[in-house]
Amino acid sequence: MNPAAGDGGLLARETAEAAARRSYGKLVAYLAARTRDVAAAEDALSQAFAAALSDWPRNGCPANPEAWLLTVARRRIIDDARSHHRHEVASERLENFAETLRAAGAEIPDQRLALLFACAHPAIDAAVRAPLMLQVVLGLDAKRIGSAFLISPAAMGKRLVRAKEKIREAGIPFRIPERAELPVRLEAVLDAIYAAFAEGWSDGSGTDVVRRDLAEEAIYLGRVVAELLPGQAEALGLLALMLHAEARRAARRNAAGEYVPLAEQDPALWNSRMIDEAEALLVRASELRSIGRYQIEAAIQSAHVSRRRTGQSNWAEVVALYDALLELSGSPVVAMNRAVAVAEWHGAAAGLAAMETVAHDPRFAEYQPYWAARAELLARTGAMEEARHAYDVAIGLERDEAVRRFLQQRQARLNSL
Repeated sequence: MNPAAGDGGLLARETAEAAARRSYGKLVAYLAARTRDVAAAEDALSQAFAAALSDWPRNGCPANPEAWLLTVARRRIIDDARSHHRHEVASERLENFAETLRAAGAEIPDQRLALLFACAHPAIDAAVRAPLMLQVVLGLDAKRIGSAFLISPAAMGKRLVRAKEKIREAGIPFRIPERAELPVRLEAVLDAIYAAFAEGWSDGSGTDVVRRDLAEEAIYLGRVVAELLPGQAEALGLLALMLHAEARRAARRNAAGEYVPLAEQDPALWNSRMIDEAEALLVRASELRSIGRYQIEAAIQSAHVSRRRTGQSNWAEVVALYDALLELSGSPVVAMNRAVAVAEWHGAAAGLAAMETVAHDPRFAEYQPYWAARAELLARTGAMEEARHAYDVAIGLERDEAVRRFLQQRQARLNSL
């Protein structure tokens, strides 16, 4: 291969990857909204990307990669449908579909929100609604989704396949639901957006382009939902929660790239504009008098901000908020975080006692934050051997190199005590 061809291939791949990060969900949503077949839309788009990696190095990258991909995917869907449906009615429907796609032109309408709500249809198993959204709208694979929901990738993959079949077989419409339908769908939509944000936020340094884009995309979708449904307190609460977390991104690593925990961060590095917006959203949400999980989580983040800025301890307030959140969710993760807050208020022994309520939950076997928190509390109580073991597990589970080094340093300190 000559150098020019090699450069063309690299440019083609980079252009395709950028288009996938920027528009994968938008393209799937647009195709699926017209076929009502999510799997077919994903397959066609996958083939379009494969075609791009073959065509673009030879003929150059198009000025509008998304429009090129949409055109190829459209042809794939039509060709496949024609091979299965020969009768006149099907052909007429296909022509209408093709004409609709051609009319999109350079501007592809963003129908991701409609697809999110379609994935939250009551006919789809509640446990798979949010994971389905993460895959088809945000492009996460079954492994990442399974990790977010503490489920094996194989089991998650099977659930996702069944859910897509349900959409096709039931003819579920792709639209924003009527007001009366929202309560049973909005929660799953918000859960998916937050899970996407959490996956993106886990890249504390912001050097992973895919994850950084994912966090930005989640905040964008959160804004769209909040603007569309300004009377839904939880939509406002979720946006406030994400903004509070994102505001601290610049403080999560020092100049050397090392991890900095919240308790040691410099508040001057936090994004004040985001924090102010988050606080204003919380006030608006509280005025609606409909308390929910995301508002409480955002309030917890607000309490952390207040403590770090003022230097005044407010752990009693934080524990009270966790009590309310645990009452609402019953989540073992919430119980674990509450135990950490109890440790700050009443001491490490009290925190460990509170943590025992979830210590035997099998989902925590590979949940790194649990082991890291347990290691810290054990070390504070002087249970050094148990603490070393907990650190070993946490270090083994951690994917972020900077956080792994931080945990190793904490573990090394035990040897000097």
